[in-house]
Amino acid sequence: MKKVLVLYYSQSGQLRDVLASIIAPLEKSAEIDCDWRLLEPVEPYPYPWPFYAFFNTFPEAVNLEGCPVREVDLAADYDLIVLGYTVWFLSPSIPITGFLQSAQAQTLFQGKPVITVIACRDMWLMAQEKMKGLLKDLGARLLDNVVLTDQGDSLYTFVTTPRWLLTGKKEAFWGFPRAGIAAADITAASRFGRRLLEALRDNLEQGEKPLLGKLGAVNVNGKLIASERIARRSFMIWSRLLKNAGAVAGSTGRNLVITIYFVFLLLMIVTVVPLNILLRRCIYPFRKTAIDRAVTEYEQPSGR
Repeated sequence: MKKVLVLYYSQSGQLRDVLASIIAPLEKSAEIDCDWRLLEPVEPYPYPWPFYAFFNTFPEAVNLEGCPVREVDLAADYDLIVLGYTVWFLSPSIPITGFLQSAQAQTLFQGKPVITVIACRDMWLMAQEKMKGLLKDLGARLLDNVVLTDQGDSLYTFVTTPRWLLTGKKEAFWGFPRAGIAAADITAASRFGRRLLEALRDNLEQGEKPLLGKLGAVNVNGKLIASERIARRSFMIWSRLLKNAGAVAGSTGRNLVITIYFVFLLLMIVTVVPLNILLRRCIYPFRKTAIDRAVTEYEQPSGR
C-alpha cells in the first residue's frame, strides 16, 4: 500500500477544500493510505486578521523568517508528499516556511517526491521560486505544482481578497465577484487526484518526470510576470524599512511605517497599477518571445 502525506496550513479552510478535492480519488482507493496533517504555529495567527497584525507579518514573510511550528505526528515513511500552501506577500506563508526550516522537515523531505498545491490570488510565481529553494535545501524532489487562483479580474481581487482576509466576508458585493477560488474550479481539481492514483499504481512517483502534465495544473499569465518582479524588489525595500523601524512585530515604529506603506499601496493601486496594465498591453507584442520564454520557465514542472 502506498502512503501519501497531505501537509498544509490553512486559515480560511479554502486550501483544505482544494486539497480535499485533489485527494478524494486517492482516499477512495484501497491501495492508498492518505495521512492528513495540519501545521500549527506555536503562536496561532488570527483570522480574520486585524489590520496591523496582518501587515506586521510582511517583513518576516518576505525574508523567509519562519515561525516556530508544533512538531507533527508522522508515520515512519511516505511514498509521496502533497504540500499545500497559501501566499503571503509573494512568499510561502510563515508557518509553512517555519516547518520547512525545522529539524523534522530535514528528515521528512529528504529524497521524497513532492507535489506543491497553491491556493491564492493571482500572484504566486515568486512564492513558488522561493518554495523551490526551500525544497532543494531539504533534498526533496519537486515533481509537480498545482495552482488555483481567485476568481475575478486582478483589479477586482485587489479589493475582494483583502476584504476577505480582514473581515472574513467573501460574498459578492457592489458588482465585485465573490472572493476566493470558484467552487467549480475546486471541484474540477479532482482530475489531478485521478491522475495521481494512476501514477502511484505505476510507481511513477519514483521517477523524475512530472505526474500532472497536460492537465492545466499551472497557467502563468505572462502579463503579470513583470508586475511580480517589480513587486518583489519593492517588498524587499519596504521589509527592510519595517525591520529598521521596529524589530518586534507590533512596535510603534513598525506600525507607523505600515501606515505610510498602506497609503503608498493605495496610491499605487489607483494610479500606477492601471497605467502598468495599459503599458503591458502596449509592449506585449514587442516582448512576446521573451515573455513566452519566461512563462515556460515559471510553469515548470507541471505546465501545459
